[in-house]
Amino acid sequence: MTMNGSSAPPPVEVAPPPRHRPPWPSGLQANGSLGLGVLAAIGLLVWVGVNGYKQTLLVTAATYALIALGMYIPFVLAGSLSLAYGAYASIGGYAVALISTETRLPLWFGWLIGPVIAAVAAVILGLATRRLSGFYLVAVTLLFSEAFQNYLSNASFTGGNAGLASFRNLDVFGWYPSNEQLIIASAAVVCVVAFLLNRLRLSPWGIVVRSMREVPSAVEAAGTRVPILNLVALAMGAGIGALAGALFTQMSGSIQPDTFTLNLVFLAIFMPIIGGTGTPWGAVLGALIVVELTLNLPSLHTSGTLLVSLGVLLIMLVAPRGVLGYLDTGRKELMRALTPTKGTDG
Repeated sequence: MTMNGSSAPPPVEVAPPPRHRPPWPSGLQANGSLGLGVLAAIGLLVWVGVNGYKQTLLVTAATYALIALGMYIPFVLAGSLSLAYGAYASIGGYAVALISTETRLPLWFGWLIGPVIAAVAAVILGLATRRLSGFYLVAVTLLFSEAFQNYLSNASFTGGNAGLASFRNLDVFGWYPSNEQLIIASAAVVCVVAFLLNRLRLSPWGIVVRSMREVPSAVEAAGTRVPILNLVALAMGAGIGALAGALFTQMSGSIQPDTFTLNLVFLAIFMPIIGGTGTPWGAVLGALIVVELTLNLPSLHTSGTLLVSLGVLLIMLVAPRGVLGYLDTGRKELMRALTPTKGTDG
């Protein structure tokens, strides 16, 4: 009986929740990706060893990966395609070259100032093109990159078409790392940047940026300024692109105005598509695949770019989520097949 004298309703039995494996939390996914990335980097370093040609391939792959990671933020997350990354990489490379040849400042200072200058240039370019989108944005950023390359070719302090060479050795507070140590540092930088971008993608800021790509009006209605988010994404991407230029310039020991061509930028656009746009690690895998097809296979040296193009078309038709997405789908299917299912009692 209840307090008012009415009979109490019979108790309702609540069925237990179905037993299933809960999804991984975001942090565990990011840490697992980092572990796999580190293992892959160690495997590549063991494969490279002290072979000079393989070391060059790894540095090139690291440069490609950093440019692709730089483009990942505004292109994949924010949905804004810019072709000015040849200019941003050149800014990072010439910052290292000029610090080495024209000043007595520590060489690592060029690694810091280059990304800052590139980020400022990206913000200025973003403000100038804030009302453009689609084809018009691509065209204007392409013209900027070409104009910047012509400027480097005609400027006296950049060495003109001959560029700059004969740099000082990298000095980190009295420590002069060897070439092998710099190779290891290159792989470590790529892993750290990919890990941080993956955490950023899963963060509240990354979720807002991805929402801005899909429904910018809803993000604006929530009180977030879409133009500001675009500028931040462009600045971050340009800084990473400049870091790629600094790395390649330091390791190669020279730089010319045509070191970072438009062809490289076009390849960098497709690297996340090849590897998988669902995670920044896809851009890293795409860079490795592109280097393997275009540089490391002698039989494909003249047709590697064509194979990359055909591979992108095939991936978009068969596995739109890229190689990593396809492998993840296979993993889920395998786990589903291996997980025993319990029948219900009659």
